[in-house]
Amino acid sequence: MTGSMKAEEGDGPPKIETFDDILPYVGEASKYQLFLFILLLPFTIVYSFLYFAQFFITLVPAEYWCAVPELEGLNFTDHEKIAIAIPPATQEELQLESATWFSRCYMYDVNYTELIEQGIKQANSSWPITGCNKGWQFNHTMIPYASIAAELEWVCDKTFLGSAAQIPALVSCNAVGFFASIATAFCNSFLSFCIARMVVGSSFDNCFNVLFIIVIEYVGPKYRTLVANMSFGIYFAFAASILPWVAYWIADWRILSVVTAFPMIIAFLSPWIVPESARWYIMSGKIDKAVEMLKKFAKVNGKEVKQEVFEEFEKSCRNLIQNDQSHNQYTVLDLFKLPRLARITIVLVIYWWLMVWVFDGHVWNMKLLHPDVFTSFSIASMTELPAAVLLALFLDRWGRRWMGFASMFLCGIFSFIALATPPGLLTVTMAILARLGVNVAANIGFQYAAEMLPTVVRAQGVSLIHIIGYFAHIIGPYVIYLADVHPALPLTVLGLLSFLDAFLTLTLPETLNQELPETLQEGNDFGKEQSFWWIPCISSTPQFKKNKRKEIKKKQQEGVTNAGFHHDNIQTTDSTKL
Repeated sequence: MTGSMKAEEGDGPPKIETFDDILPYVGEASKYQLFLFILLLPFTIVYSFLYFAQFFITLVPAEYWCAVPELEGLNFTDHEKIAIAIPPATQEELQLESATWFSRCYMYDVNYTELIEQGIKQANSSWPITGCNKGWQFNHTMIPYASIAAELEWVCDKTFLGSAAQIPALVSCNAVGFFASIATAFCNSFLSFCIARMVVGSSFDNCFNVLFIIVIEYVGPKYRTLVANMSFGIYFAFAASILPWVAYWIADWRILSVVTAFPMIIAFLSPWIVPESARWYIMSGKIDKAVEMLKKFAKVNGKEVKQEVFEEFEKSCRNLIQNDQSHNQYTVLDLFKLPRLARITIVLVIYWWLMVWVFDGHVWNMKLLHPDVFTSFSIASMTELPAAVLLALFLDRWGRRWMGFASMFLCGIFSFIALATPPGLLTVTMAILARLGVNVAANIGFQYAAEMLPTVVRAQGVSLIHIIGYFAHIIGPYVIYLADVHPALPLTVLGLLSFLDAFLTLTLPETLNQELPETLQEGNDFGKEQSFWWIPCISSTPQFKKNKRKEIKKKQQEGVTNAGFHHDNIQTTDSTKL
C-alpha cells in the first residue's frame, strides 16, 4: 500500500518529501496535463522551424551555370545556352557535391554576338575559358524558387556562405544565453533577475524548452519517459516533416522566413494560458503560490485533496529551501575538482558534441543523396516518431547506456551501407535509418547528463554540455563539403563519428534505477560498483539483483511500497534544472 493510499485511509499523516510526492494527490496524468501536452504543439513547431528553416532558405539547385546576357534575348533553351557557352565540368568539379556534366563555375570567353551571327550554336573546346563574371542561371525544376543563396549567388567560390550564415546567430544567441545564465547566479534583486532571465530567454532553443520543462514537471514520474519522448517525437516529427512542403508551396524565401516565425505569436498569449512552474515558486519562496497552483490542478483534474496534504507539502518545501541554500556556492568548475567526476563530465561533453555533429551532418547530407530533397528530408524527419516510440517502450527497460550505444552504432552501420550502395532510393533509405539511430541517441542525451551529474551542480553542468554542443552546429553543415574532396567522405566521416560516439557511451555509468548523486563526492563515486557488462533488462545480472535487494531493504525501512515517489529515485529528476 502506497504512502498516498495510507493517507487517504487515515492510517497516518501523508508523507510528502518532494514535489513528485504530491502529484498523485492532484493528478499525475489527467485533464490538465493533457491540456499542457496539446499546448506544447505550437512551441515545438517554432523550435523545429527555427532549427531547419535555414536549410530551405539557403537551398541551391544542383544545376546552375554562368549567365550570358547576349543569349538572353534569343529564343534559346537552357540546353542550347549550355551547349554554346558552358565548357564540360573539370575533374575537380566532377568530384563536387551533386556534380553536373557541364561546368557550374566557368564559361567560354568569346564574342557570342558574332558567333550567333555566324550561325554557330555549338562550342569549340579550344575556346578560352573564364569565370562567371556576369552572374549565374539556375534550373528550378526540382527546387521551384530562388533561395537567398541563389538570389545572392552563393555558389562556386562562395558556396560556404550558406553554412557560414548560421554561425553568427548560433554563437551570439547561445553565448549570450550561457553568460546570462551564469549572471543569474549573481543577481541580488528582482529586476536584475528578470533582466538576466529575459536575456537567457533570447537564446536559441528556449522557445520550446521552457514549456517542455513545465509539461514534464507537472507529469508524474512514471509517465515522464512516455510524455517527454512522445511529445517531442510526435510534434517535432510533424513540424519537421511538413516544413519542406511549406517551403515548396510558398516558393519564396522571404515569405518562408515570415511564415516560419508566425507560430511564435502564441508566445504573447503564454502569460494567460501557460502555468508558472510550481518548483520555481518554491525556490523563490512563494510557497503559497505553488499551493494555489496545485489546488487549481486538482480542481481541473477532479481531485479532492485534504488540507493536511498541502500543509505537509508546505513543510517539506520550507525544509527544501533551507537545504538548497548550500547549492548556490557551487559553480560549474566544481565538476572538474574530483578526477572521476571530471572524466565523466568531459565524456558527456564529447558524447553530446559528437552526437550533435552527426545529427546535423545527416540533416545537411540529405541534399547530396537525392535530387528530390523535399521528399527525402520529409521522410527523414518522420524518423523522430519511431525514435520516440522506441524510447518510450524500451528506455526504462534497457537503460540509457546500452541503448545509447546501440543507436549510435546502428547509425554508423547504416551510414557505411549507404556509402556502399549505388546512388538512388536504397542509399536514401539507409541514410534515413542512420538518421533514426542518431535521433534515438539525441533523445537519450537530453536526460543522460541531467541524471548523472550531482544535484549541486546539475543545472550548471547541463548548461555547459549543451552550450558546447551548440558549437557543433557550426561545423555540422560543413561535413557535406568534404564531398568536394571525395564523394564518399561525408558518409565516411559521419559513420566513423557514430562509432566513436557509440563506444564512448560505454565508458559512462548506467543511470536507470540508480540513486541520483547529490554531492560532488557522490557524483565522483557514481557507478563505481557497476559491471561493464551490466544490462538492466537482464534480471540475472548481479547488479540487477543488488538493486532489488537495496530497493526491498529501503521499503522495509521506510514502510513505503512505491519507490517511484522517493526523492532518490531516478525518475524524480528536477526537470526545472535541465
